[in-house]
Amino acid sequence: MNKLLALGVMILLVAGNALAQQRPQYTQYTLNNYLANPAITGIEDYADLKLGTRQQWSGLEGAPQSYYATLHMPINNPGSAYSRGRRSGGLPKESSMKGSSIYRKARAHHGFGLMAMSTRTGPLKRGSVSASYAYHQPLTRSIQVSAGVQPGIIQYSLDPARVKLAGNSANDPAIYDGRVNEVKFDLSAGLWLYSRNFYVGVAGAQLVPSKRQYLPDNTPSDNDGSLQQHYYVTGGYRIDVAPYIALVPSVMVKMAQPSPLSIDGTMKVIYGDRLWAGLTYRHKESVAAMAGININYLLDLAYSYDASTSPLGNANAGSHEVVLGFKLRNARKVFCPEWAW
Repeated sequence: MNKLLALGVMILLVAGNALAQQRPQYTQYTLNNYLANPAITGIEDYADLKLGTRQQWSGLEGAPQSYYATLHMPINNPGSAYSRGRRSGGLPKESSMKGSSIYRKARAHHGFGLMAMSTRTGPLKRGSVSASYAYHQPLTRSIQVSAGVQPGIIQYSLDPARVKLAGNSANDPAIYDGRVNEVKFDLSAGLWLYSRNFYVGVAGAQLVPSKRQYLPDNTPSDNDGSLQQHYYVTGGYRIDVAPYIALVPSVMVKMAQPSPLSIDGTMKVIYGDRLWAGLTYRHKESVAAMAGININYLLDLAYSYDASTSPLGNANAGSHEVVLGFKLRNARKVFCPEWAW
């Protein structure tokens, strides 16, 4: 039974990733790269608040359900990296393409952020809270680099009332001794190189060595469930192909030994910096369609649907993800993010 419990905890840590990585995985990572890289902290001129939920493998009993709230903002930012010029005719300046922007030299600034996440898989739950800091430094008139750190805590818990045991396992101490309810320290760090046309980022999560101890099952030593160190490499490029149309191909590579390498490829089409749609392919796992709208200078909304391409796809009706964004303290009334698009 102890080995089954250890397997169950690993399922919790999967939290939406069929390849057994421990951190929650989201399809709409391009909307909120802050989820994976703390160097994003304070990248825009406004306070960026996002609320997200992911219902994984709908129709499958006990499937993961994830929720998150993130908030990050600039500190001591003397102004945006560029100001927009108005085009003659067409859409308002807030929805004109970035190609019409008039550059001025970027200035260094700081960023601060907060994040809370929760994932439930059957009787198992993973919750986390963290704070982040980043420093943004211009390299040229149009290219900046930032570095960020994000300390936090992770709590793992099991609800015994939702566990059904039979036979000799009815009083299994691995469930009732309390050691499945633990709090661990977490630390993430990252770098982000970006301009109006591209971004490249690298990050690591769960960098502090930590182990989860399980009761021995007639063996001389415990079964260790170590927290995996996660590494992310992300890149994207924006191509203005028409006056109000842009293409944004992007990729994310995730590494978490001993799990297999995970690769996401995404292509987005943006119209007038107001509407967008895209497709994502997750290697050997799923294909997703997504769309979103920047409603105004305060609110934006996005939705995605994943169809599984793995054998598990025969047992579920796909995954749904919704992201609601708020641009707080948006004095310049920006509709579309200027750097993290």
